[in-house]
Amino acid sequence: MAELGRAALVVTLGLALYALVAGVYAGVARRRRFALSARNALIASFASTLVAFGVLAAGFLRRDFSLTYVADHSNRSLSGIYRLSALWGGQEGSLLLWLLILTGYSALALWINRNRAKDLVVWVTPVLAAITVGFAFLLVVVASPFALQVAPLDGAGLNPSLQNPYMMAHPLFLYLGYVGLSVPFAFAMGALLSGRTDERWIVATRRWTLLAWTTLGLGQLFGAHWAYVEVGWGGYYAWDPVENAALMPWLAATAFLHSVMIQEKRGMLKVWNVVLVSLAFCLSLFGTFITRSGVITSVHSFAQSDIGPWFLAFIIIAVAFSVAMIMWRLPLLRSTTRLESLVSREAVFLYNNLLLVALCLTILWGVAWPLLSEAVRGQSVVVGRPYFDFFLRIFGLPLLLLMGIGPLIAWRRASVRGVLRTFTWPGAIAVGTGVVLLFLGAGSSIPGLVAYTFSAFVLAAIGLEFVRGTRARRALSRESWPVALASLLSHNRRRYGGYVVHAAIVLLAIGIAGSSAYDSVSEGRLSRGQALSVGGYTVTYQGLKERDTDHATEVRAQLAVQRDGKSLGLLEAGKNSYKVAGPDPQVSSEVGVRSDYSTGEDLFVIAEQINSDGSVYFRIFVKPLVNLIWLAGIVFVLGSLVALWPDAREERRLVLRYELAGSPVRGR
Repeated sequence: MAELGRAALVVTLGLALYALVAGVYAGVARRRRFALSARNALIASFASTLVAFGVLAAGFLRRDFSLTYVADHSNRSLSGIYRLSALWGGQEGSLLLWLLILTGYSALALWINRNRAKDLVVWVTPVLAAITVGFAFLLVVVASPFALQVAPLDGAGLNPSLQNPYMMAHPLFLYLGYVGLSVPFAFAMGALLSGRTDERWIVATRRWTLLAWTTLGLGQLFGAHWAYVEVGWGGYYAWDPVENAALMPWLAATAFLHSVMIQEKRGMLKVWNVVLVSLAFCLSLFGTFITRSGVITSVHSFAQSDIGPWFLAFIIIAVAFSVAMIMWRLPLLRSTTRLESLVSREAVFLYNNLLLVALCLTILWGVAWPLLSEAVRGQSVVVGRPYFDFFLRIFGLPLLLLMGIGPLIAWRRASVRGVLRTFTWPGAIAVGTGVVLLFLGAGSSIPGLVAYTFSAFVLAAIGLEFVRGTRARRALSRESWPVALASLLSHNRRRYGGYVVHAAIVLLAIGIAGSSAYDSVSEGRLSRGQALSVGGYTVTYQGLKERDTDHATEVRAQLAVQRDGKSLGLLEAGKNSYKVAGPDPQVSSEVGVRSDYSTGEDLFVIAEQINSDGSVYFRIFVKPLVNLIWLAGIVFVLGSLVALWPDAREERRLVLRYELAGSPVRGR
């Protein structure tokens, strides 16, 4: 079976190389038959990659420890569902997943656009093929998942922290986002190579960008929840380099999604859009490099490996190619339309873009600085959490405010009087919210108070837009309010789906502000019968219990929870000791969480140290509004689905943008 997997990857590499060479020739010589051949070769590479992926999956399901990768990341006691997720729990398997998604996305994108903008797509094929060649080369030459060994009696097992349902979804969704950014990048480069720098490449990839952006955002939320319940430190985001590596392309893609609306509406910012999509793609490669190369120490990263220099070379080539293409086509990218007013929706989108990119580059500097300092000084200087928190407030709070301002301002030019009149109700609600919160004691954290006030402004602005739109629909059709609202959404899915996503970001901001600025913590060593009080809760330690499962020994401290003299039941926190090959067991912390959904707060308990005398050292948090973060994920998905949902009217409009009558690619 290993030979079949290796052969399938060699076939993928060969097909991608052919698609690259034939695609470039087809674009230069305008030979239609070579363009079709290159496209078919790249589509076929998905089938061969799927075979390789299936072989490795079969190795995990059959517990084939003659495959070194299988033995290193699973064992006989690992349950079936985690045997499958272990497939991408290591370096080689995760790269194979990257390649599978890449070839699948490439095949689907080329097939969907086979009859659209053929002069553009002919250049998209070799760009996607070049990316495929890079990853296929790594798997064939540098880090094969099909290396063989003498099969041991049992494997080393999966890292305990990865044996969590959220960790099954987290890498998968991140990769769907990372790899998804390849498609808009390929279309942007195809537009530059073909000299067709109008809006066609943006129209062709809008949903691809939305899909990649949505899955990347969900991947980060899954990872945050995993860190919250599994890592056992009391938080959900630690500004870890690998966490930041996923956040940066999401920020760049967010800026791109806003910026393309200006190009579609006004024909502006063509250079900026190509720069943003290139930045997002290169940052996705950088994120993969950070995780796979072992150049940084992180709970998320893999050990030092041989692929680091290859990946670095890949990133340098991608950056150099992007810059060269943009400089070459700069005359075609210049816009004749100019910004007419600093008080307009275009201007607000531009401010939004500048803040998003500034935050993105600030995070990039914080991630890269330890690597640069080590290369220059020979000593790694780590940038701490205060650095990132400071710039999150500096750039994040104005971004939050702009989400409320943008929808209320007209395109092209808005009068100051009209703006003030439009902002009356949202502004009054925001000020009233701030005053009430100040009297309730929220002034202990100024950034938190500002975040709450700005959030109230944005939610009021979004509500105002929905009310105005629904009222206008009712005036035209005499429909009921619910029917008019549904009709409004169905006829303006992109716009109002975006507003729902903005509401999700507001919920996220409120949850982050509440859980970080107003949380309470207490810690101490407790013997049986002793208690700790925190945030209105009293937690009494009642003793330990232990049990053995097929793959771990579980030790749990039992705690009785009370609030205002009322019993709230028992809560458990402890540790798992996993049975794996080798002399030392692997230990993970298992936190205890009691969620109060009526208030949105969590009681969060960590059993940091369990002593031989039965006492336990506990850290106990009360995190207000933290559940709004997870609720934000649900609202985020709903808004993204509304924006992504096909619209027949829009499809008809898009068809008019394509040249269906033929293609300049000619020949036989």
